[in-house]
Amino acid sequence: MVELTDTSTRSRMAQRVSYVGRRAGHLLAVLLLLSVGTFLMLELLPGNLTDSLLGDNARPQDIALLEAQLGLDKPLPQRFGSWVLNALQGDLGRSPLSGEAVTEAIAHRLPVSVQLMLFAQILALAMALPLGIWAGYREGGLVDRLVSSASFGVLAVPHFVLGLLLILVLAIWLRWFPATGYVPFSENPFESIRSMTLPSLTLALVEAPVYLRLLRSDLATTLREEFVTVARAKGLPDRRSLLRHALRPSMFSLITVMGINIGHLIGGAVIIETVFALPGVGRLLIEAITRRDYLTLQGVVLFIGTTFVVVNLVVDALYSVLDPRLSARHG
Repeated sequence: MVELTDTSTRSRMAQRVSYVGRRAGHLLAVLLLLSVGTFLMLELLPGNLTDSLLGDNARPQDIALLEAQLGLDKPLPQRFGSWVLNALQGDLGRSPLSGEAVTEAIAHRLPVSVQLMLFAQILALAMALPLGIWAGYREGGLVDRLVSSASFGVLAVPHFVLGLLLILVLAIWLRWFPATGYVPFSENPFESIRSMTLPSLTLALVEAPVYLRLLRSDLATTLREEFVTVARAKGLPDRRSLLRHALRPSMFSLITVMGINIGHLIGGAVIIETVFALPGVGRLLIEAITRRDYLTLQGVVLFIGTTFVVVNLVVDALYSVLDPRLSARHG
């Protein structure tokens, strides 16, 4: 009996590894296409990079020198190969405007963006889980109708409008939180959390309705399944049948959407970091666009795209653990 159990466990593990391996292969192909598209981004821009950096009145010898420094005098395939090899080693180039290495610029600003998105996810789940569970449990009730209406209303408001409203009410009128600025967590944890509350809450208010509606819909469907009815017929309390039997299968779609939503979260962070003057990767992206710092822009876009792909791979692996049927179907 023990041997059969061990064999079954090894078989499930092999199926999960095989599934994740196939997903990793697909995502590697996506990364290759992403790197090609990111590299060609500079080639497809109108005009010439050297003209943007040196101006229209640049001397030919200055243009030739800059092209040699940036490697623009080499054939396109050779430049792409060198860029990919350097990127694999963590070298995304150096900004010709500031002289700062792109990798260092991203690493310096990354903690701010990670803290913002992490706080936003925590706040979004803190709002979505209890309201979604209650709305799904009392489908069609007063709470369900109120929550659904509020969710649609919040989804209709853009990020920057929510941010400005929160600044007006919580920062200017009530003076509970600072309107802009950032305090590193290592310097003062309390002030760091205060400085990140409004940006995180703004981002969370956009994400929470999506999670809430999805959880509410899946939970309401699961509660009508036969196994939940059987559990209730056996005399299990509603709380136990709800949290133990109905909630877990209702979380699969939520976890998947959280992974897919990373791209939306990053896009929202770009806007929020600009509105609240946070020195994160999103603001670095905006600064690179406004300053026409194309090499920094290229590196940041590649980093964001790679992060999105890796996060989705992690979500796929987690999904196969929570739902073994998924890896078995693709085994």
